[in-house]
Amino acid sequence: MHPVPPQGTSDFSTPESAIVVIPARYQSSRLPGKPLADIAGRPMIEHVYRRAQAAESVDSVLVATDDTRIQDAVTKFGGKALLTVGDHPSGTDRLAEATRDLKFDFVINLQADEPLVDPGTIDLVLKALTNNPKISMSTVRCPIERPAELKNPNIVKVAIDTSGLALYFSRSPIPYFRDVVPERAPTIYRHVGLYAYRREFLLHLASLKPTPLEQAEQLEQLRALEHGYRIQTVEITEEPVGVDTQQDLDRVRRILSAGAP
Repeated sequence: MHPVPPQGTSDFSTPESAIVVIPARYQSSRLPGKPLADIAGRPMIEHVYRRAQAAESVDSVLVATDDTRIQDAVTKFGGKALLTVGDHPSGTDRLAEATRDLKFDFVINLQADEPLVDPGTIDLVLKALTNNPKISMSTVRCPIERPAELKNPNIVKVAIDTSGLALYFSRSPIPYFRDVVPERAPTIYRHVGLYAYRREFLLHLASLKPTPLEQAEQLEQLRALEHGYRIQTVEITEEPVGVDTQQDLDRVRRILSAGAP
């Protein structure tokens, strides 16, 4: 993936510290044990971990898991893993538990099923926070190019304002074109589930009760919007390749077997 830097920003430079936390559950309705799936001789969680380590702005990487098998796999390849409770309702809650006693200024939430994540995208989403002290949370968007994705509820859409701040996230197509598509039609974006938080804000967000829109859409980032907090989005130009199904896993295996960096 090739990140698109926001206009008018400077190069990453901050004395503050940042940690990538990778929430990793063993159970998955479509692909049980997904973080341990073998890809090119290594478990998927190791590929994700190594790419997070390669981000220039990251000081540490930690896997937060509810399963000792994942913890053991991370320890085996020399990574750091923390065993969390197993009944968290969301990844945000697991992230908050993992970072409650840590002293990092920023926390990046990286999904455990992104073995091809670009380290530069991690730097970009963090820079969105360090460049704007008024923002407490940032995430990633990518243009939707295939019409079939618009009606796919598993692909979350995000509408933004002129400065890239999120207006709404939905599993439905947004915006809805009432009549014909206008000549200057807005770009329709998919949401990429990579987040950066100021640590204190993350702990506050996890302490808030789930909100009606969040529960309706089953999208935990709506909790922040419903409570009046702004979410900065940054754009990447190429669709990330995550692993949700066996077909996705086979695709990633082919990509890495072909020598992808």
